[in-house]
Amino acid sequence: MSEFKEVINKNQPVLVDFFAEWCGPCKMQAPILEDLKKRVKDEATIIKVDVDKNPAVAAQFGIRSVPTLMIFKNGTVKWKRSGVFSANELERLIRQNL
Repeated sequence: MSEFKEVINKNQPVLVDFFAEWCGPCKMQAPILEDLKKRVKDEATIIKVDVDKNPAVAAQFGIRSVPTLMIFKNGTVKWKRSGVFSANELERLIRQNL
């Protein structure tokens, strides 16, 4: 938990993918995030949080469905949505929060 807090308190956008191994849409989102990592390079951090292995973190942020994506900057939630999103849309959101 303290490691997670440290990451989301960065002074750059941090995209968090709350997912589960058994989730079909989560599996669709994974390669999109890999593509996104190549696009944004070190301008943003992208991490994945397995809700089954990290229930306390999921509960703290009110994660009720997966995938849920959140963008943090300086520990503040800038954006939160559930579902599968395109790399273009996520890149636009990250750049809005640089």
